[in-house]
Amino acid sequence: MSSTYLSGLSLSVFGESHGNGIGVVLDRLPPGEFIDLKEAEEFLKRRAPGQNVPGSTSRTESDHPIILSGLYRGKTTGTPLCAIFSNQNVRAKDYEQFKTRPRPGHADYTGSCRYRGFEDPRGGGHFSGRLTAPITFAGAICDQILKRKGITIAAHIAQIHGIQDMPFDPVTPDISEYSALRNKKFPVLSAACGEQMAREIEYAKKTSNSVGGIIECIAIGVPAGIGSPIFQGMENELACLLFGIPAVRGLEFGAGFAAAEMTGLEHNDVFFSENGVVKTKTNHHGGILGGITSGMPLIFRVCIKPTPSVGAVQQTLNKATGQQEPFAIPGRHDSCIVLRALPVVEAVTAIALLSQWLTAPPEE
Repeated sequence: MSSTYLSGLSLSVFGESHGNGIGVVLDRLPPGEFIDLKEAEEFLKRRAPGQNVPGSTSRTESDHPIILSGLYRGKTTGTPLCAIFSNQNVRAKDYEQFKTRPRPGHADYTGSCRYRGFEDPRGGGHFSGRLTAPITFAGAICDQILKRKGITIAAHIAQIHGIQDMPFDPVTPDISEYSALRNKKFPVLSAACGEQMAREIEYAKKTSNSVGGIIECIAIGVPAGIGSPIFQGMENELACLLFGIPAVRGLEFGAGFAAAEMTGLEHNDVFFSENGVVKTKTNHHGGILGGITSGMPLIFRVCIKPTPSVGAVQQTLNKATGQQEPFAIPGRHDSCIVLRALPVVEAVTAIALLSQWLTAPPEE
């Protein structure tokens, strides 16, 4: 089981990709919160494989959560919420060779070192992106609670292999337009850019390759004053959860790395008051200052690596012989994981925000 103890919540996931099932335990949820399980499953469907999107794996799973505890008559009980998902469409034989021939870009080698060869290698075992299904379900629960607090979380594909979508407006976001992204199979702001991205993904699939990209996420309606300085900051909690997504390789808030090319006067966001509400003219800080939310939209971007499983012939080390040899990865894989990672990013954002909210609720 992998666990993280956050400021207000604790989250644990368990299981392996091709084992009997996977699951999640989300503890310290407030009692009495109504949860619409159908809405949660709709949220979860966007992460599921086989959704007829470009480059998606052909593996299909129902991803129907079985609730073991924490919900009674549609409301949270305040005790740990536990849900499990069965694994049905598995092909364990596709992975037998990776015990001796680790796949480049995967955790086959490092996992073997950590667990002395006793790890489950099937489908990547506990290292698999399959484990993001229960995480996404937990985030869908938190997302519903946050909506009732007036917080909207949205994300779009900001980039696929160099092809860029229009960015979010970090100061005056269009809530209706950004919320509608959840209803799109290919969540971008520019349809023309989306078509280019889809072609790039299809080309990668045809050439037995893969591509990565960038997801931009925004949380609108987050009040000022949530978070803590130093080690329990809002960025800290988000980073902890975001890097729990296996494909994430980088993270930046607000202006991010572009801040290195700015001066202090350029990067500083000037405060002003509008109808008694404190705002900033710009939002280079990404809605967080000193680990605490400023009341401006919380905005960040995550880099998603190219899927390491590709059909082309690669070189690897045969640990049994000590020799390098060519091999190809069999099985069913995404040629681009960005689309399926997007709702996972939204989900962990919801978990982090609710966790911080529970620790230091804003004044009414």
